Amino acid sequence: MSTKLDTTPKHDGFRMPGEHEPQEQVWLAWPIRGDNWRESGKPAQQAFVAVATAIAQSTAVTVVVLASHYDIARQSLNEDIRVLERPYNDCWMRDIGATYVVNNKGERRAVSWQFNAWGGDVDGLYSPWDLDDAMAINMATITGDDYYQAPLFLEGGSIHCDGEGTLYTTEECLLHPSRNPDLSKQDIEALLADYVNIEKVIWLKDGLFNDETNGHIDNILHVIRPGVVALTWCDDKNDPQYAISRAAYKVLSETTDAKGRTIEIIKLPLPGPLYMSATESQGIQQTDTMERHAGDRLAASYANFLISNQCVIFPLLDTKTDPQAQQILAAAFPQQRLIGVPAREILLGGGNIHCITQQVPK
Repeated sequence: MSTKLDTTPKHDGFRMPGEHEPQEQVWLAWPIRGDNWRESGKPAQQAFVAVATAIAQSTAVTVVVLASHYDIARQSLNEDIRVLERPYNDCWMRDIGATYVVNNKGERRAVSWQFNAWGGDVDGLYSPWDLDDAMAINMATITGDDYYQAPLFLEGGSIHCDGEGTLYTTEECLLHPSRNPDLSKQDIEALLADYVNIEKVIWLKDGLFNDETNGHIDNILHVIRPGVVALTWCDDKNDPQYAISRAAYKVLSETTDAKGRTIEIIKLPLPGPLYMSATESQGIQQTDTMERHAGDRLAASYANFLISNQCVIFPLLDTKTDPQAQQILAAAFPQQRLIGVPAREILLGGGNIHCITQQVPK
């Protein structure tokens, strides 16, 4: 059983660990929405299977699936991957799953954020989203952890923590009028301090160009370890990403983290630019809220990888830039095994490997 707690993680001495810290398991959900995934998710399912299989080399994996798709998911995934029937609206586990916090006694708890499908009635991507909003508590119940309900609309992909008091996010997302319009920047910082127990927020202005999550941090930046981040970089002055990446670099290079460290910035190349093809868009059920058209620029980024124990699972997106990205990540993670997974089908849905996974720390 899991109990709702009336205190806060900060009050109780719990903090959000960094992704580089030990993990017990990683969760994904099975992609099936016809208005987001082409051919009702069939090509994406193969990419999700490849991601789950890669993670399972170093960490236990749980995949949640609707009852109607249980058999196909169970057949597609290795026997050592747990498959659970649970209700949800779409499969972005990073954003709908629980954010876990730990203390120095080896105890773990969960945080449930409020979820409104990246924008609610203002610019949300689908409706209803009630099953997704309930996923974090559902997840905490299964992992057997008590939970806190945070009074904040926030997706897991919109924050990165280093586990040592620093949180990275973007103004584009957390200050967007579709999330918490009644809260000031200071109000949001205070709630983040309470619910993930951080001391400093480093605000980038914008996320990746044309990212429909209103600029999630995890699609432009990744914390490698405390004091070291990977940032999506663009050298083409005519590309809108050029100015965004330079503005982010300026913020990061002119600040220190919560421990007073100068931040080391590792530049990751921008793939592409990549665009949705006519064939890819034809397989999608078009709606008014989720734009999926031929020629749309895809928000592709190598920063959208997952660190999980001994492995780093990163997206293969563009044969021209994949080898360079692999080389840079291999140098950044000398102790870990690097596994590249072809991830275009995940990208077509609007995110990537980090977005579809949520880790449960040890």
